Amino acid sequence: MRVGMLFRLGFVSAIAWATAGVPAFAAPPDHVELARTDAATVALHWTSSDPVDVLVAERADAAPYAAVVVAHRVADGKASVALASSVRRYVLLRNARTGEITRVGERILPLEAGSNFRDIGGYPAAGGRHVRWGLIFRSGATPMLTPGDLAEVGQLHLTNMVDLRSDEERQLAPTRIDGVPYTAVGYSMRDVMVPGGMEGVYRGLPTLMQPQLRQVFARLLRKEGPLAYNCSAGQDRTGFVTAVILSALGTSYPVIVEDYHLSTQARHPQFEMPRIDPAQFPGNAAAQLFAHYQQMPNANVPQPLMGKDGKAFLDTAFDEIRVKWGSVEGYLHDALHLTDADIAALRQAYTE
Repeated sequence: MRVGMLFRLGFVSAIAWATAGVPAFAAPPDHVELARTDAATVALHWTSSDPVDVLVAERADAAPYAAVVVAHRVADGKASVALASSVRRYVLLRNARTGEITRVGERILPLEAGSNFRDIGGYPAAGGRHVRWGLIFRSGATPMLTPGDLAEVGQLHLTNMVDLRSDEERQLAPTRIDGVPYTAVGYSMRDVMVPGGMEGVYRGLPTLMQPQLRQVFARLLRKEGPLAYNCSAGQDRTGFVTAVILSALGTSYPVIVEDYHLSTQARHPQFEMPRIDPAQFPGNAAAQLFAHYQQMPNANVPQPLMGKDGKAFLDTAFDEIRVKWGSVEGYLHDALHLTDADIAALRQAYTE
């Protein structure tokens, strides 16, 4: 079990939450951070001008009366909470003076043999709201999950999985998650392996991922329940799809980029693809590619998602959106066929 990694869960510290005439760090609790210290415990830190009650709930949308109070009127902005890594739970921080609630969850699922499986809840969204926890999950491939991992994923109550991978990748590393409706759009890995390095790959994503994004948004608009989507590493195609979803929900681009770079910490490449013998998969472009990567000395070390100049690869995809569609809004409308009413419905359903 991997422990001790620190993740900002509900808010981004670089954003100023205080407004004119309101003291900094006013209610509700802000700048919440959660760190798993061991398989049974998490540590919480937050900022608030008032004492805070700490509650634990089974559901992200649970009302306070349905949650269990584990600490009363905490004044120093920190608490240690018993929270088994094998059980999906959410923490409610309640301002003891005003009753206002800040909800947080464990962003990265602490899976034994998973990679980059995380909840995109908690991020700031349009109208001063935040993305709801427990409804939209992003991930790397899941071909090596343990029985314990499968039990933990089962607690998410997923209603659909949208696989962003190519036909060849899905052949090499089929998911171990059963019993969840599954959606994929066929294409070849050769469509990803274009000239221009990673910048070339990202320049092609706004076009390549259009059918998959339409599938994701169609399911979100039907409000069927929690949804997950993935590629192999959960960082490039998945990172782009996440950026578009968060853009539709009104999350600012700097926050989107912060989530994007979290993949470098959250990935475990050794669990994304079994060892590949390309001779067993003649004609499979992905087999050749992944077999080559697996022979590299740093194969299990995630690399930063930026060029030598420090520019995030994601910027290239969004530059391409602006060139071809004028803006992200143009892309949502013209490429993905989302109406203003659709975007309003998404924000109503997936932010609070």
